Amino acid sequence: MPDPSLASTFENARLHVVTGKGGVGKTTVAASLALALAGSGKRVLIAEVEGRQGISQTFDVPPIGEEVRLVSHPSGGELWGLSVDAKAALMEYLSIFYKLGRAGAALEKVGAVDFATTVAPGVRDVLLIGKVYEAAGRTTGGRRNSHLVYDDVVLDAPPTGRAVRFLNVNAEVADLARVGPIRAQADSITRMLRDRRTLVHMVTLLEEMPVQESVDALPELRRVHLNLGCLVVNQVREPLLTPEQEKELLAPGAVEGTGPLADRTRGALERAGVRVTGPMVRGLLAEGRAHAERVALESEMSAEIDAAGLPVLRLPALADGIEEGGIAVLADEMCRQGVR
Repeated sequence: MPDPSLASTFENARLHVVTGKGGVGKTTVAASLALALAGSGKRVLIAEVEGRQGISQTFDVPPIGEEVRLVSHPSGGELWGLSVDAKAALMEYLSIFYKLGRAGAALEKVGAVDFATTVAPGVRDVLLIGKVYEAAGRTTGGRRNSHLVYDDVVLDAPPTGRAVRFLNVNAEVADLARVGPIRAQADSITRMLRDRRTLVHMVTLLEEMPVQESVDALPELRRVHLNLGCLVVNQVREPLLTPEQEKELLAPGAVEGTGPLADRTRGALERAGVRVTGPMVRGLLAEGRAHAERVALESEMSAEIDAAGLPVLRLPALADGIEEGGIAVLADEMCRQGVR
């Protein structure tokens, strides 16, 4: 059944910023979220800013560039993709605001463009989010009956370690540009990111480091006045043990090959026609204990996530990864839990 807290969280949101520690499946979650939203009949844009072509690889489409491209067409909705490149964004910015024309190409030749996009990271972030800002605010129709092109926008943001700095663009450029077009752009982006319709979703795994980094990032995001959405627990495994079996395997001496548990294991193997040896039984029990320890750790991490006080979206581990329609499976699971 849908989770009421999740359903209410997504009800009025329009811009979804997805972040998380590297390796937790942030791009997969962002893609699944975008597909889930589009599956309800919406026109959705998913944007990336790290230049990894994660969107094209996830949806198995040709590389996406600065031009928005249709990547999926689910259930009456539309999913469009955008991959933002900092250098291309700067060249476009110089052309629009400073009418540089060919002079922009000359700046690139002498390295000025690389300087602005690498040495001045605050400006780089303004340029990257600026393209998302422009796309999110794009309208169609006349002046009197204009409406937004995209119902929802999903931003596959940088990992947690850089997310606060990336999203707090106004503070980043304050010392570099106190007035002028860049500062005006940063102020507009900040208003968009701090709007109540913008939510930051944190992706994690049931492992100590990702959970700790995610929980630690929440007050930092609040500190810069960003609105938190939900915690997404990715790759949740179905339990293979009953609580009683877990308790038995974690008991002292459980893997020594003696006692009731070892006897039952030996008996089950013999009934299956397996020639049983002592090392075989001890090895199976050791693997069982390792799994039980993993389950216990995941339960502890899950409790810590619940204690953070945000709605929690749990996604299953897929045996075949995201191949063979895995993204659609995750999108369906999101809808089942209340994402609309």
